[in-house]
Amino acid sequence: MSLTLRTISREQHLAYIQSLPAASHMQVPAWADVKAEWRSESLGWFDDRSGEIVGAGLVLYRQLPKIKRYLAYLPEGPVINWFAPNLTEWLDPMLAHLKQQGAFSVKMGPPVIIRRWEATSIKRGIQDPDVKRLRDIEADFIEPRAFEVADKLRRMGWQQGEDGGAGFGDVQPRYVYQVPLANRSLEDVHKGFNQLWRRNIKKAEKAGVEVVQGGYQDLEEWQRLYEITALRDHFRPRPLSYFQRMWTALNTEDPNRMRLYFARHEGVNLSAATMLVVGGHVWYSYGASDNIGREVRPSNAMQWRMLRDSYALGATVYDLRGISDSLDETDHLFGLIQFKVGTGGQAAEYLGEWDFPLNKLLHKALDIYMSRR
Repeated sequence: MSLTLRTISREQHLAYIQSLPAASHMQVPAWADVKAEWRSESLGWFDDRSGEIVGAGLVLYRQLPKIKRYLAYLPEGPVINWFAPNLTEWLDPMLAHLKQQGAFSVKMGPPVIIRRWEATSIKRGIQDPDVKRLRDIEADFIEPRAFEVADKLRRMGWQQGEDGGAGFGDVQPRYVYQVPLANRSLEDVHKGFNQLWRRNIKKAEKAGVEVVQGGYQDLEEWQRLYEITALRDHFRPRPLSYFQRMWTALNTEDPNRMRLYFARHEGVNLSAATMLVVGGHVWYSYGASDNIGREVRPSNAMQWRMLRDSYALGATVYDLRGISDSLDETDHLFGLIQFKVGTGGQAAEYLGEWDFPLNKLLHKALDIYMSRR
């Protein structure tokens, strides 16, 4: 297939994404409005024979201070045929175009899954004292074509750290946890939960925990719970304006793109979460909870409601987003995978993020700056 790459309109970009079964929420045109501090561009790949669009990418440009040179970033993209035999013909024109736009370095995250581990395998790994990381367990699924993609990228000059992203080292998580919904009944999904999850859901129901959807006006209440969580878990919270912008941008593009949920007990909101929808892929994107009311298990009740709503939307996968690959109980991120494994489902490893230095000196300077942050 002979290809042409060119800038496309938001309408063309959105129409292409909507024609697909799913794509990352960071590759829809509206994500550029969420990341308002970055300049953005929509790129389209066209089949020269048919003239049809066959790929798209949202590029975010971050300018270096004082000079007009940019880091070009395609989070979880571009959305192209990564298994095409002529991958060079897809990516080389993109690099040439980005260089022309003033980019000194390109970062991208191919949305290609390389390995999957079932919950039962992970549980066995947790019980084995010799297992410290996911890769110490034999994967239940391996995509051989993903290794070919990695080899091609290296030969083309793309770079990746040996163990990049294993502990949230990439900008976007390399390891995620997903609950497959395709070809399963809700009863199957519920049966896939471990005993603790099923017991906690029942406990929340018995206690009268109510899960409701909120709207834009409820984002201030979301922020209250989110900032309590940030203080407890020692991370820097995003401001309320970020979530307000996210809601407005995403739901203007598609009124069902972003949802807000609250789990409340006796009129008090105890937990909250944001949910994103693109085609058949649904993400639990941000979560928050109060320091009180944990005994009535609001988070379990809320996740079960979000899973049921995803199923009703026809989703094929419910994505609980990032995990670390550590199965070491002393690791501070171990609790995250332990909680998510309780849903059944699978851990998935993506190919990770890759960099291409268009200007080696500036790229090196950025590397040094990032390593010192």
